[in-house]
This record gives sequence, C-alpha cells and structure tokens, in this order.
Amino acid sequence: MVNFSLDGKVALVTGAAYGIGLAIAQALSEAGAKIVFNCSRQETVDRGMSAYKNLGIDAKGYRCDVTDEAAVKAMVADIEATVGTIDILVNNAGIIKRIPMEDMAVEDFRRVIDIDLVGPFICAKAVIPGMIRKGHGKIINICSMMSELGRETVSAYASAKGGLKMLTRNICSEYGAHNIQCNAIGPGYIATEQTAPLRERQPDGSRHPFDSFIISRTPAARWGNPEDLMGPAVFLASDASDFVNGQILYVDGGLLAYIGKQPQ
Repeated sequence: MVNFSLDGKVALVTGAAYGIGLAIAQALSEAGAKIVFNCSRQETVDRGMSAYKNLGIDAKGYRCDVTDEAAVKAMVADIEATVGTIDILVNNAGIIKRIPMEDMAVEDFRRVIDIDLVGPFICAKAVIPGMIRKGHGKIINICSMMSELGRETVSAYASAKGGLKMLTRNICSEYGAHNIQCNAIGPGYIATEQTAPLRERQPDGSRHPFDSFIISRTPAARWGNPEDLMGPAVFLASDASDFVNGQILYVDGGLLAYIGKQPQ
C-alpha cells in the first residue's frame, strides 16, 4: 500500500501566508500534518493566521526572517519544544526583482540571493540535526523555471533558483544516508498575486503580451494554479517518495518539454 499519509508529522512551510506556500501547507494539513509557517513581517503572519483559520487549519505562525540564522535557530528550537521535531521543511519563501541586469543595484542582486538561496540553506541547516535524531526527514525546495532557463530582467532570481537546484542535490548527497530526502518542486507560471501584473488585460481588452507568450509556450495552454502544486507536495513529503532524492519535479504544464508554436 502506497502511503501518502502525513498523520502526526510536523511541517514548517516558510513564507506561507498566501499563494503557493499557503496551498502547499493546506495540502500537507489535509494529509494529516501539523502546520507551522513563518513570514518576515508580523502583518503578513497575521494575514496568514486569518487564512488558515478560514480554512479550518490550526496553524502556528512565527515572525522570522529566513536570512537571520540566529532567528531561524530560535524558531526551530521553539517549534521542537512546543509542536514537535520538524519532519517536513518546505523552503517556499522568496522574492523576485524584475530589473535589467545593467540597471540592477548590487544590493538588490544580493538581497534576492540572500532570501531565495541563502535562506533555504539556513533553514535546512537548522532542521537537519532534528531529522537525523529522528531518523528521517523531508526537505522540499521551491525552485522555478528559472532553475533551467534564462530570461530578461531576472538575473538575480535565475542565479538564486539555479543555485537552489544544486543545493537540493547537495543536501541529498550529504544526508541521504540519514534517511533524509531533499527534492524540489519547480512551478511553471502560476497565477498568484506575484504574477498578477503579467496577466492584466490591456486597455483594449487583449491579453498582456507576456500572458500571451506563456499561453503559447505551455502545452496545457493555461497558467497553473497554486492547487496544481498540492499533489506533488504531498508526494514529496510522504513515505511514497522515500527512494526519490535530489530530484526537481517541474510542475509546468509541459513548458520545459516544448519548443513552442511555429509562427503562422
């Protein structure tokens, strides 16, 4: 019998007040996990707590910046003391800055790298000792199409997500013998608040040019929804994936497999 149950498991999902993180946390909760999440600002934590309450999920939220190692260690210690040892870590927190490379300040580049790559390193480093003591653990990193592809204006984001792909493989390499599986989900273009500006209708009612581009490049002929990531997350968090390690599961509607439509 394939076991997708997460009963009794403790899951920390970073940056999970809304969007992809919230959908993944909801899926893990529905499979039986206890949900803990964090955000860097208290107002965002409060927003998340309200969202979880509306979903009927008894979640615990922390104000914690994933780039602050001392704060992350303190949060993990508190979770272990009050909820239990973390069985599942989902490194979801991230930002993007769409700025042409020649216009991008070094400080902005470093900030994206710090949150999107260094943050997952810090969080994984904090939870791995508990996973080793417990004899198992699941780490899921949220990668991106930009873990494989380049595009204009996202040099920092692509650099961070490419690095996160390799961090995923390295955690697998270092800790697989401890029964810790580290895999990643690479979402395609997902309809969230973050991508809303790219899907806005033009004044004449036509699609945004980028929206049309993505639809034409995706065999599914649509943007993904956060709900499309729920099943893959449960799989990678459950015993069903115990011999899956160091992999990136792209949930992209087929985009990476497709060269695109021939111009008419």
